[in-house]
Amino acid sequence: MAKHGKKYVEAAKLFDSETVYEPAEAVSLVKKTATAKFDETVEAAVRLGVDPRKQDQAVRGVVVLPHGTGKTQRVLVFAKGDKAKEAEAAGADFVGDQDMINKIQQGWFEFDVCVATPDMMSEVGKLGRLLGGKGLMPNPKAGTVTFDVTKAVQEIKAGKIEYRLDKAGQIHAPIGKASFSEDQLNENLKALMEALNRAKPAAAKGVYLRGVAMSATMGPSIRVNTTSYK
Repeated sequence: MAKHGKKYVEAAKLFDSETVYEPAEAVSLVKKTATAKFDETVEAAVRLGVDPRKQDQAVRGVVVLPHGTGKTQRVLVFAKGDKAKEAEAAGADFVGDQDMINKIQQGWFEFDVCVATPDMMSEVGKLGRLLGGKGLMPNPKAGTVTFDVTKAVQEIKAGKIEYRLDKAGQIHAPIGKASFSEDQLNENLKALMEALNRAKPAAAKGVYLRGVAMSATMGPSIRVNTTSYK
């Protein structure tokens, strides 16, 4: 069993690990258990009643959190000509085509999200191994392969996150920082849960939302009542 530090052990005494809390109470407890010296990220872990091995039960999508994640995303846009100018005007941190591709091939990764115009994808596709391994490959489902670069950049800057089912049938997503107000965290969690409900695959059988837990980066996991979101 993993040995936890003193702060973690103290934080775990603030709640009952067997109790399933209402969302507002869970948010309040997560804030109390965030005792690190830095502003911890608050993450939601959602267990879904789907089979991650089956393509028709894959759950993947995007949601714009009303209060953002608390982290400013550095956006790289692969575009040429007018679309490159549009990306710069929209607030992209890095814009380019072959020059950026060469840079990444040489090991540069000073960005958090990649957007590409469709006409760039044949070239960007050559970075598949490099970008794919880090989960950075532009994807139409995530809205990051598009000619509407203004919308893509602005949404990412406003707090758009991508969620994706992992091999264990769970979704892990940041919903803000411990410094956020309880209302902000509650509203971000609600937005995520509503997006997951909308993304329910037609092939999913039985109970879809199996369990939700929240935790701060260094804190223990607190169980959340899922009936509020059904």
